[in-house]
Amino acid sequence: MSNAKGSAVASRIRYVREHFGEYGYQKLIEQLSPEDRARVGSRILPHEWVPFNLFINTNVAIDRIFGKGDLQLCYEMGRYGAETNLPTLYRLFYRLGTPMFIFRKAAQIWNVHYDSGQIRPVDDGGGRIRIFMESVARPHRAHCLSVLGWAAKSIELSGGTVTEAKERACRTEGAAACELALQFNT
Repeated sequence: MSNAKGSAVASRIRYVREHFGEYGYQKLIEQLSPEDRARVGSRILPHEWVPFNLFINTNVAIDRIFGKGDLQLCYEMGRYGAETNLPTLYRLFYRLGTPMFIFRKAAQIWNVHYDSGQIRPVDDGGGRIRIFMESVARPHRAHCLSVLGWAAKSIELSGGTVTEAKERACRTEGAAACELALQFNT
C-alpha cells in the first residue's frame, strides 16, 4: 500500500470547508466509507503519512458531490493545494525560480510527499514543459489532475501565465507513464 502526506488530504478538507462550508464538509463525511470517514474525522497532521487510497477516495468523493463527476475538480483542488501547502521558505524559490527550476526541485523532493513513484520534468522550450509521473504504485486520474493543477498554480506563483494545461497520457489508459503538458508565458 502506498502513502501520501497528510497535507494532501488536509488541503482537500480545507477546500471543502472554504468553498462549501460546514454543511459541505458534513455532506462529504457522509459519502466516505466508514474507514475513510473515521480517518478524515480525526485530526490529520500535515507531515504524517496517510494511505494513498484515502487521498484518492477523498478527491473522488469531493468531485462527485461538488463537481461534475468527471474529476476536473481535482485540478482545482491541486491548484488550491499548491498555494495553501506552500511553506513560507519555498515561496522565495517560487518568486526567484523559473517553472523548470521549481519542477526539478519538486522532482527531488517527490518522496517527501508520496512514498511511491517519481516525476520527471522535461523542458520542451518556448514555454512548454511536460511532466512525466512514473512508477506510481496506484495511478489514478484524480492524482494526475491534482498534480496538473499544482503544476499550473506553481507556474503562476513563479510569475508565469498558463495558456494550456492538459493531461496527455495516463497509465490508467495503458500509457507507460502519465504525461502532463503545460504551456505558459513569462
